[in-house]
Amino acid sequence: MSEPMPDPAPNPVTILVDADACPVKQEIYRVAERYKAQVRVVSNSPFRIPDSPRIKRVIVDDSFDAADDWIAEHADARSVVVTGDILLAERCLKTGARVLKHNGQPFDAASIGNAVATRAIMEDLRAGMDGVGGGPPPFSKADRSRFLQELDKVLVRLAR
Repeated sequence: MSEPMPDPAPNPVTILVDADACPVKQEIYRVAERYKAQVRVVSNSPFRIPDSPRIKRVIVDDSFDAADDWIAEHADARSVVVTGDILLAERCLKTGARVLKHNGQPFDAASIGNAVATRAIMEDLRAGMDGVGGGPPPFSKADRSRFLQELDKVLVRLAR
């Protein structure tokens, strides 16, 4: 991989991780160290995190959307939000944050409207099927690789 990036100006990039179902936490930690980014691992219960001054655990209460609310309140133009939650992605995009799905798919202003609409349609279909439904496809090595590439691209852009 490339050389570590120098510490950015006094306003470092922060990666906000919706951690409860995140399969790429270890990858985030490695990339964040390389780019000297801060990481906030947000969840309702504790997760093991590396011993690093850049990585902090944020445990919120177990009320509905508490982790999402914390992330949305702390997201800004110097943030990268990692989540599979479409409604959280929409909220964070409004703050100017960059948003990546766990498989590397970026959410942006052009794609979020379709994602929200598709989510609503699928929710309605599942409700009408009495519990019959699918879910996302299994997480693959290709998803992990794509995530690493996209996170790297976003952090390079934010370092400029």
